[in-house]
Amino acid sequence: MKDYRWLHNHVIKRFRSRRDMEASLPVAKTRAELISMVDSSYLSIMSRRIFRAGLRHALVDAKWPAFELAFFNFNLNRVAMMSDDELDGLMANTEIIRHWNKIKAVRHNAVFLLEMVKLHGSVGQWLANWPEADMIGLWSLLKKEGAQLGGNSGASFLRMSGKDTFLLTDDVVVALKAQGIVDRRPSAQRDLKKVQAAFSQWQMESGRPYCQLSRMLSMTVNY
Repeated sequence: MKDYRWLHNHVIKRFRSRRDMEASLPVAKTRAELISMVDSSYLSIMSRRIFRAGLRHALVDAKWPAFELAFFNFNLNRVAMMSDDELDGLMANTEIIRHWNKIKAVRHNAVFLLEMVKLHGSVGQWLANWPEADMIGLWSLLKKEGAQLGGNSGASFLRMSGKDTFLLTDDVVVALKAQGIVDRRPSAQRDLKKVQAAFSQWQMESGRPYCQLSRMLSMTVNY
């Protein structure tokens, strides 16, 4: 495994200046920003990620105002109380994407997030307080307790929400293999722990958030 200095020096060669490199990197929200977001925004983002899976993002995004209307502006309590008949009725709504399992997932995830609100005060408090040193634990919780949040969907929801996390994109996985951290796409806990440890090491060496380290690592591929 190469250290952060190697990663930085390798990536900066792709840019005309350090300023250009910094401008290309994502920025995570602060704890205060995560906490300030209303709970309904998190359910909306989570649902948008789920409906984006396998589809052009622009197609889903163009329909999102209709989704907001169909799901009562993603009010957690109201969505959690939607009846089977109400969900079934959405299958006749031509303004949204009519995917039964994903429609059901919205209600399931509203119930899940309400439980997080009960335990932590708000969804934002829950995410803000979750330690970045255990991102794979948060991914696991999203997959286990949420619906349609397996694979990369849980991590992508976190990134869209502004919670700092690394992503296991194809390029990141290739780079992790090249550095000998894993020898396959990580899915088993032992491999995910190796990935977490690597990103935590780079974070300690650099002070950078995981989202930036993840993007930088992806830039080491095909260059």
